[in-house]
Amino acid sequence: MKPPPKRLSDLKPAAEPGVYARPTPKVARRKTAKVLSPAERAAFLASRPDLNGKT
Repeated sequence: MKPPPKRLSDLKPAAEPGVYARPTPKVARRKTAKVLSPAERAAFLASRPDLNGKT
């Protein structure tokens, strides 16, 4: 007979709100994606003929 399934809450004590630390500087330094202007997008797609069939 199989033992009953264990939940994560059974294994670890419940974390109190506010316990989590602030993001480390490494996480805070993540860059956001650059949005291409229509002219930049057209120039990029013109330089990559293998992407012409895709949106």
